[in-house]
Amino acid sequence: MSSTRMTPERESRSPLPVPSPLPNAPAASSTDAASGADASLSPIRDFLSKRGSGRLADNSFAAVMLLCACSIFAIVIFIFGILVVHSRLSLMQFGWKFFTRQAWDPVSGDFGALPFIYGTIATSLLALCMAVPLALGVAVFLTELCPRPLRAPISFLTELLAAIPSVVYGLWAVFVLVPLMRDVIGPFLYKTLGWTGFFEGPNFGVGLLTASMILAIMILPIISSLTRDIMNAVPNSQREAVLALGATRWEMIRIGVLRNSRIGIVGAVMLGLGRALGETMAVTMVIGNHPDISKSLFAPGYTLASVIANEFSEATGDLYLSALIEIGLALFLVTIVVNAIARLMVWAVTRNAPARVN
Repeated sequence: MSSTRMTPERESRSPLPVPSPLPNAPAASSTDAASGADASLSPIRDFLSKRGSGRLADNSFAAVMLLCACSIFAIVIFIFGILVVHSRLSLMQFGWKFFTRQAWDPVSGDFGALPFIYGTIATSLLALCMAVPLALGVAVFLTELCPRPLRAPISFLTELLAAIPSVVYGLWAVFVLVPLMRDVIGPFLYKTLGWTGFFEGPNFGVGLLTASMILAIMILPIISSLTRDIMNAVPNSQREAVLALGATRWEMIRIGVLRNSRIGIVGAVMLGLGRALGETMAVTMVIGNHPDISKSLFAPGYTLASVIANEFSEATGDLYLSALIEIGLALFLVTIVVNAIARLMVWAVTRNAPARVN
């Protein structure tokens, strides 16, 4: 009996008996399961079939968006064409010499845009010289040095300057900056830097320097905010690598941040230049509005935008009106070119940059 008795190991390995199906029971097939699934999904499929593919709506939406995008090009071309057509008389009369002649005599019909080009370039470059260092310092502080609780308030106050209308800047400059320039800043510059020739002559408070200062305040938030975004686009690995090599914090900012974002910073500066070139109201109120070329920054001047704002309503003759429109055409082309170059530079830096949360 012991030889025929099964061991526990054999009992565990022996298969369990499988009950045989009943002779009259129907066999479950896969088609029945599929039919049950189809029955459960039939309301959803019915809804989708009644809803349609949505191809017509998608194509219509894409066509509308394409039309909106093309309308921008159409508007720019339309403005350019209107300016060219209405400045044709001046173009035929003076040609390219219009931009190299200094005369501006509406009575005799002798026009030249050189004083306005000089005033525009002088005020814009002076504004950049004053605004770029300050904007760069603000951007570096907010990006690298500012405590986190203070970043949002300082950023908000800086960008708030861009939301102030230009006429408000002009009024502030008339009542605050002009007396300050006439009584305090002007005499100080004359005593200390009068030997250079840039700060001599009568100082009435209005002039190229005053217009440059108000322009610097206006372009400061543009350059600062764009520079901050470009610095935020620099990967943290660059900062960590420079610090790992034993650099100080200033060396990290100079080598790891500023060097990698220099192209974008130049683009931000050029965007600020584009804003300075086209600014009208604030500059008109404090520049003096005199078509003359002078070495002294205390002297009054004129810009391309301010001469249009001042004299367009007074233009009586067709040639006078055509000369003003040609000045607008030159300003339009210069502004578009400067802004396009600046956007390309900013895009070249930030196109592959990951988003960074401050």
